[in-house]
Amino acid sequence: MTLSVSAGRPVDLRVTPVDEVLDRVERSLQVCLDRETVVRKRRSLGANTDRDTWVRIERRALEKISTQGWNGTECAARLVGIGKPSWCAGVAWRDESGTAMWRADETSRLPGAPVGTSVLAIDPNLPEAWWLALNASLDALAIQRTTRVATPDTETITQAGVTEAIQAVFPGTFDTTITQWVPAHADLNWANMTSPKFCLFDWEDWGNAPRGLDSASLWGSSLAVPVLADRVRRERLHDLESRDGKLMTLFVCSKFAGPDAHPEDPRVGPARYEAARIVEELQAS
Repeated sequence: MTLSVSAGRPVDLRVTPVDEVLDRVERSLQVCLDRETVVRKRRSLGANTDRDTWVRIERRALEKISTQGWNGTECAARLVGIGKPSWCAGVAWRDESGTAMWRADETSRLPGAPVGTSVLAIDPNLPEAWWLALNASLDALAIQRTTRVATPDTETITQAGVTEAIQAVFPGTFDTTITQWVPAHADLNWANMTSPKFCLFDWEDWGNAPRGLDSASLWGSSLAVPVLADRVRRERLHDLESRDGKLMTLFVCSKFAGPDAHPEDPRVGPARYEAARIVEELQAS
């Protein structure tokens, strides 16, 4: 199956015709997709099915697929104590162009709508039970065991990559060595969780990562709403105030608060303020 795009041009599934892809998934999983509910993102699609399930379809370039594979959603089925969809079935194939792979995973339906977009602009006013479920799920995830390595933004996370990202934006005379690597979702943001009932979905990139990556990522996604960022910080303080958690906060901030930051991004000021505090503390320790 080949998409109608020019050679070398990035494929954006929000605008590229995908009927052939949807047809193939229906044949492979023996399911009918509700075309009225199709959600299109840059590199993934999703839709309800006629058997009250959800199918997520992703296209990923071959160079973005590591030796561990990219069956994260399937592998996450063995995780316990976490609010997440149940995995039902999956299928994968190589694009006829030879440059990418496709994968479709069928899971149980989500119990509600996503909290919002990846970065929020208003406080979602989540119930207390939601925060309890978030904490229970992240704490349960961190004590489990896996050989997988997290791939945030489809890039395998490494010590060298963490050091390079931090020092490029927040240089200083402090050690960036990570001491604790624990299982993480690796794409924790407000678009990948439901409310009012908590459910964490899109597990394709999960694996071992520095302690605090998920907490720092959610905090960074909340900075445009100070009251929400403060709540995330209070709830995940044991992660964020650990040494590795501080390094992960710098790592997350480096992604959007560097020298080329967008001047109108409301996250930049708070991120730089927090980063300066952390750098000072790390240099003094």
